[in-house]
Order: sequence, then structure tokens, then C-alpha cells
Amino acid sequence: MADRWTPDSWRTRLIVQVPDYPDAGKLADVEKQLATFPPLVFAGEARNLKKALAKVAAGEAFLLQGGDCAESFEEHSANNIRDFFRVFLQMAVVMTFAAASPVVKVGRIAGQFAKPRSSPTEKRGDVELPSYRGDIINDNAFTAEARTPDPVRQLMAYRQSAATLNLLRAFATGGYANLANAHQWMLGFVKDSPQSKRYQDLADRLTAALEFMRACGIDPESHPELRTTDFYISHEALLLGYEQAMTRVDSTSGDWYSTSGHMLWIGDRTRQPDHAHLEYCRGIKNPLGIKCGPSSTPDGLLRLIDTLNSDNEPGRITLICRMGADKVSDLLPPLIRAVEREKRIVVWSCDPMHGNTVTSASGYKTRPFDLILREVKNFFAVHAAEGTYAGGVHLEMTGTNVTECTGGARAITDAELTDRYHTFCDPRLNADQAIELAFLLAELLKAERATKVRPLAAVSGL
Repeated sequence: MADRWTPDSWRTRLIVQVPDYPDAGKLADVEKQLATFPPLVFAGEARNLKKALAKVAAGEAFLLQGGDCAESFEEHSANNIRDFFRVFLQMAVVMTFAAASPVVKVGRIAGQFAKPRSSPTEKRGDVELPSYRGDIINDNAFTAEARTPDPVRQLMAYRQSAATLNLLRAFATGGYANLANAHQWMLGFVKDSPQSKRYQDLADRLTAALEFMRACGIDPESHPELRTTDFYISHEALLLGYEQAMTRVDSTSGDWYSTSGHMLWIGDRTRQPDHAHLEYCRGIKNPLGIKCGPSSTPDGLLRLIDTLNSDNEPGRITLICRMGADKVSDLLPPLIRAVEREKRIVVWSCDPMHGNTVTSASGYKTRPFDLILREVKNFFAVHAAEGTYAGGVHLEMTGTNVTECTGGARAITDAELTDRYHTFCDPRLNADQAIELAFLLAELLKAERATKVRPLAAVSGL
């Protein structure tokens, strides 16, 4: 790649997963308008996340990243945002308190609107139309008008992201995240679930610990870290025209940052080293994720890491591994060994969702919960065997009581998928399944810490 980078240098590269807008002039007008809008996030916040991820790379914290497969305009409501944030807090409390591990909280929210597709078109009967690519591009309704990419939807996505982020910041800093509220975070359907007693027991222990701390003079009123939390947003860097419009120079450093989210990631379908998505991401200073699927090779992965992080900066790169429950044990070790051999500092994160997607007998796309758990367990086992740190998870999840992934403590069956199958794209964990996974993660983190394995980054003092 050429050394010179500009926010629009990606336009000189080959690009895939790009929508075909019928009106180029209208698209240019929208992108020009977006470029005048206020940033959604700030460079200092992205730097803070990078510092937090550097601690994850050093084995001193754990990354919890999760949220919607693709946000929708229809489901945007204060209640849905609250329920998502609440289950996220529940998961973080389970892992922090049960495993004594700080948790870096990064949502797939306030910007996760675009989705890559395996085919540019969808056919139903004799009708073939463009594929649904997320609400920022077109509509899910199967009509020619709905499926035609409309750039004005980018303005709608920006405004929804701003509103969502505004509420999330209020929840994170306005008292809702106070640990004293742990009991109140219980969702109604979780109270009646098999996970209820486990969470209630943990909440009781947490309350007792807080009462002891209060008696010692340590309370949320005098220690804000007990009543607030750091919460960051992330999304896939897919629609590059939108990303370019939201790319700004940081006045304090002179560096370029994407202000559409604190962290962006490059998907498994768009990580070609000489293509547009890598070209755009190499020039921004935000923390970056790289999705690593079964086609990832050691040499190819090292090339991507070196292109995006030539200075080997801690916290810059998170490798989000999506291998599948039955493949991770074979495919992940060669990648780990290559990264360790070249002394690259990365966060290793497990995406147990995308490699375990199946079609149910009823014709619904789903993900068996037992396969999700198995991939997480195998991911931790591989890192234990390699002497490295399993540093995070990347989940598609929701705070609502959907029935999209089979199994879990409630044992959702194929027949029950039709009850509350709300996703337009990929199946998500519901709140109950997400909390069940959090308890498993807490157990795995406790076991990992017990071995006292310290990764290369920690040994080098980074």
C-alpha cells in the first residue's frame, strides 16, 4: 500500500460489499451533509478505550463486546436500549465479581446498521431483488422500492445513533449503573428463569460486600467508580462513504479518528489486504478489530496486523475469532503461534456466534446454544494450552426475550423459534442465555487466573 493516506484514499481501491446506489449525486449530497454533523464520539474517548484494551492484552482485564446483529429503525426505543444496557451490566457484574476480573464494556450499538451479505440479491419464487443490507442502506420489506439503496437512510442512522448514545451515556454516568442497584437490574423473565437463583445469590453477596465497604467509609457517593461505568460503542466499518464523512482530525494530536464509534472492526468478508476497507482503517487511530474466520492464515493475519498496527501499539488490535465450535481447536493454534512468534501485541476475542449458524427443521436460521458454549470453552482451552490469554468475547445479543437461538436454561426448541423471532439478519442470544454465558465465562476466567499464565505483553510490562 502507498504510504500516503487520506480519508478518501480508500476510493482508489477495489471494494466489496458495497451497495449500488442509483443516484450518485444524491449520495454525494448526503455524505457532504454528514461531514458537517457533530461527531458522535471523541478522540479522547477512543484513546481511553485503547488504554483499556491494552490492559486486556496484558491479561489484566476482559473484553465484553456485544449487541444487535443489526440495529433497526423500527425497534429503536428507550425500553429496548435500557433492557440491553441492563443485561450488559448484569453480565459484567457476574464476571467482575465472580471472577475478580475488570471488564471492558463495548456495545455493538449506536452505529451497527450495515451488514455484509453472502449474495447481492435475494430470490423469492420468480422475484429477485437486492439483498437487505441493514437499515442504513435499505429496508427489509421484499419490494423493489424498499430494497433500493437510499442514501437518506444514513441521516436517519446518524440521528438514531446520536439518540441511542445520549441515553447510554445517561445510564452509564447518571446513577443507573450504580452497583447498589444490582438487585434492581433483574429483568422480569430472568426472575422466573433457572438463572434467577444464581444471579440472586451473587447480588446478595455483592450487596453484603458493598455494605462492608460502606462501613469502612467507601461508598458510591464518595467513590464514583462504584456508581458509574465506562461504556463504549462499536460497529463494523462497512459503509465507507458514511465512515469517511464521520472522519475528523483530532485538534489535540493532529491524528485522524472515526467519530462514528469508539472502535471499528473489519469483517471476515472485507479484510482483503489490498482493498478499500483495510485502506480506510489503516489511517484512523481508533482501536480496531479484525474478524478471523476459517479462511484466515498465519501469514495473512500477520500482514493485516502489520498494515493496521505497524508500531505494535498495545490496545490497537483485537482479533475476533469466529471459527465454529468444531474447528477452533484446529484452526486457532497456528494463528496464536504466528502472532506470539512475531511478538505482536493483540487482544484475543472469541466470536462464538457466526461459526455456529444452522438452519432449523422449521426453516429458521438459528444458533444452538450448546455449540456457542462449546466454542467458548474450546477457545479458552486452546489459549491455556498455548500459554496465552483468552481476552474477550464478541456476541450478538439482545436484552429482550426473543427466541432466536435454541437451547439454554429454558431449552428453547426449534418449534419455539416462531414465538419471538424478531431479528432481520442473524439470531441473537436473549437476556437469559447471555447471563448463562456470563456465568460460564466467570468460571473460565477464574480457572484461567488460577493458572497464573501471563501472556507476552504482560511479561514485557506493557
